[in-house]
Amino acid sequence: MVNLNKTLIIAGLCSLTTSLLHLIIIIGGTAWYRFFGAGETMVRLSRQGSIYPAVITLGIALVFFGWALYAFSAAGLLRRLPWLKPVLIIITLIYLLRGAGLLPMVLISPGQVDEFLIITSIISFLIGSLHLAGIRQME
Repeated sequence: MVNLNKTLIIAGLCSLTTSLLHLIIIIGGTAWYRFFGAGETMVRLSRQGSIYPAVITLGIALVFFGWALYAFSAAGLLRRLPWLKPVLIIITLIYLLRGAGLLPMVLISPGQVDEFLIITSIISFLIGSLHLAGIRQME
């Protein structure tokens, strides 16, 4: 019987959810780009009917989907993907750095720190922590 790494399954589900959310943002359009903090340029381009925001957001969704696949592979749900552990470590570092990046921003540019940035930083740090715990459980 295969031992599944439940921590990495949860981490993968978080990345998969993030990927799906980005796809929903594309469908939701301008209001969704604004609500999810895409920035004024993306909001303006979306409002103007440009395909650019959708292409960028689709790219982001694909990255998170890939990250989910790597977590699921390391968890034992999928076949072993190439460079599994190094890629998983890089994914973990990106999540943790994205989360921890809030701290210097609070000190350097506190006026640019809003509720959305705080929430997404905390979520990123938590997902990174799940990945880290899952990596430590790998055989």
